[in-house]
Amino acid sequence: MEFDKIYVSHWDKIYRLCMGYVNDPDQAKDLTQETFITVWEKLSTFRNESSIGTWIYRIATNTCLSQIKKRDKVDKAIEIDNMDLPEPPDMDDEIKLLYQFISELPELDRIIISLELEEIKQNEISKIVGLSDSNIRVKIHRIKEKLTLKFKNHGK
Repeated sequence: MEFDKIYVSHWDKIYRLCMGYVNDPDQAKDLTQETFITVWEKLSTFRNESSIGTWIYRIATNTCLSQIKKRDKVDKAIEIDNMDLPEPPDMDDEIKLLYQFISELPELDRIIISLELEEIKQNEISKIVGLSDSNIRVKIHRIKEKLTLKFKNHGK
């Protein structure tokens, strides 16, 4: 598989997933970059047991969870040589508010709803996070209820 094609086709999705974790465009770009460094380093170990997208989402999830655990430690800068990062997509105020509300959710809920928003199939989400399909359906329903309540409380 060619890294450049993987990078271009998945960058926006991984960026949005990272935004769901950190609700900070600069941090989300850093996490996305770190994810693709790992993808670059581990691409030769990809065994096609799942789709490449599922594999990359799993790497991104682990990257975001690791970052959250290290949040109080010194950040280290990582750069990909000879590669320009795309600009994050413009977001309207409601989308920014959604990311803010998502970032206030517990870790597991953030990853599940971020993957759901990326239209990842629920059976793929269950593989990524290691929960049963039925548990994922219930969690997604409850997360959507929480987010709806947050919007109502915010006057939206």
